[in-house]
Order: sequence, then C-alpha cells, then structure tokens
Amino acid sequence: MVDWKSDAEIQKDGAAFNKFMHTLLGLYIWEWFSSLDFDWQYISGKKTFRWPIIFYFLNRYCLLFALMGIAIALNVTTEINCQGLYTFNQCFGNAAIGLASINLSLRTIAVWSQRWYIVIPLVGVILGHWSLLLHGVLLKAVWVPGQGCMITSTDNHLLAITFIYSMVFDFTVLSLTAFKLLFGSSNSSRLVTLIFNDGLIYFAIAFLANLIATVFMLLNLNPVMSIIANVPAAVASTIVACRAVRRLSNYTSQGPEVFPTTTQGSTLAFRSGGGTFMRPKISTRISTAPAEGVHVQMETFESPSDKSYMEYDAAGQIVKSDSYDPEAQGISDEFKRPPY
Repeated sequence: MVDWKSDAEIQKDGAAFNKFMHTLLGLYIWEWFSSLDFDWQYISGKKTFRWPIIFYFLNRYCLLFALMGIAIALNVTTEINCQGLYTFNQCFGNAAIGLASINLSLRTIAVWSQRWYIVIPLVGVILGHWSLLLHGVLLKAVWVPGQGCMITSTDNHLLAITFIYSMVFDFTVLSLTAFKLLFGSSNSSRLVTLIFNDGLIYFAIAFLANLIATVFMLLNLNPVMSIIANVPAAVASTIVACRAVRRLSNYTSQGPEVFPTTTQGSTLAFRSGGGTFMRPKISTRISTAPAEGVHVQMETFESPSDKSYMEYDAAGQIVKSDSYDPEAQGISDEFKRPPY
C-alpha cells in the first residue's frame, strides 16, 4: 500500500503536480488566445459595454493571473517569498471560482426579471460564497533549497466546505433558471434552449470538477494531493462560464428570432442585429370642416398572414418600437431585460 505521507511519495506527487499545472496553463492560454477577438470587440467599442460583462473579464483574467503565479512558483530557481506567492495564487484562483458562479447567477436574475425575492437571496448566497473563498490563507508554503517552493500544509476541511458550497450554489442557480424557463413562461424559443442547455453543461462540468476536488481534500492523502484537483476545478468552471457568456452575446449579434402570436391584423417590425422587419404604415388625414364634422381616414398595410409577429433579441428581450407596447400585448416581462 502506498505511504502517502512519506517524503518520497510527496516529492513524486509534487513532480506530477508540476507537470499537471503546466498542462492546465497551456490549455487555458489556448482558450484565452482563441477568444481574444471577443474581448477586443468590447475594448474597441464595437460592442456595447454593459456592467455584467465586468464579471466576465474579472473571471477570465483572475484565473490567468493565478495560473501565471503557479507557473512562477513551480519554476523559480532563486529564493522568494513562497508564502506570499501562494497567497496571491489562492486569492486569484478562488476569485475565479466565485466569479464563474456569479456569471451564471446574473443570467438567472435576468431571466427572473430582477424580482426582489430572487435577487436578495442570491446576493446573500453570493456574499456567503465569497466569505468562504476569501476566508484567509488556507495553505502554507516554504522555500526548500534545491527544490523551490513547497506546500507544507493545507486547511482541508474549510476547502472542502467551500467547494461543497460552490456545488450547492451552482445547483440552486441552475434549478431557478430551469424552473423559470420551463414553467414560468409561455414563450418557447431557441434562446430558451440555448440558456437551458448551457446551464446544464455548466452545471455538469463544474459539479464534477468540484466533486473531484472535494473528494481529494476529504481524503487528505498529503498536502500536494489535497489540492491537486483545485486548479482543474477553477479552470473548468471558468472556461464553461465564460463560453456561456460569449455564446449568448454572439447569439445576440447574429440576429433576432421571430415568434408568432395570436394578435390579429398587422405585422410588428423591429430593428435588431442589423436587420429591419416590416410593420404596418398608418397615415391619417383629419378633416375639420364645420359642416361635415371630424373625419379620420386611415390607410393600413396588412400582413398577408392572420398572425402578427413579435421579435425577441438574443437576450430574450422584446425589442420595442414607437408603436409597440409589450404590456398592452399581455407579454410576460421575464425576457425584457438582457443579461449581457
């Protein structure tokens, strides 16, 4: 049976940890570089910058800085403050985990139209999550001559609680989103499918990654093996969360989706994603001759179909025109506010 606490085994696990972290760094740099054009569209002003995208950028670059710090800790050849460097890595890595959950929470809040009974509990859960993520220094590292920075101890119980909390948080957010999209709205669209499927993919990947990390921490084999799965969990959560944000934003820019309604008589036209749709033109002529009274003549151009159309943008928002009022049509307001 393997003696996980022996010095030889710890050194062997440390070598595996070193190679694994370099692999994850290469994977994430590829992911970051391949999607730089999306970042540039916001930086250059080609896309409208909205405040929720701040969490996307923080999530993306906090993890990048954390992985760079880990790479430095594993490759440094001169004595440095290992404790300070690993504290930096822990803070930025935990921030990436928390921001990934926030990115999904913002979509849930948007789907629920910022209802106070959804926003307030979620904000409380987010604050609780961050209180665990930034609780304090949960690992200790020292400089060992000839070997570099070495992790000597970790607070496995608090780390395990943090990852379990993350899993419960993600599951709660997914459940709220699924309930609203499936049962809280009469509208059905490709957008609903996109958000729901992305949520399922996000939860599945993040849940499995966090579960593996929690198992290793609870086993407490040795200081290295206790945290070897933490970085993969942060990388997996960040990649899928950021991809979900990009997919939704790119879907918005590709064009609208049109849904039939039961309103009779005319066609509503909106402009979205660079396209314009026809609507009825109404011209009025008012005569105020004293002998004839007041006459109003109207010319309308009707749709050949017996159904009018409402256009939703990719965030599920009904795009308004000067002659269209969603409230008058009895449209539910859960899709009136785009999350990104």
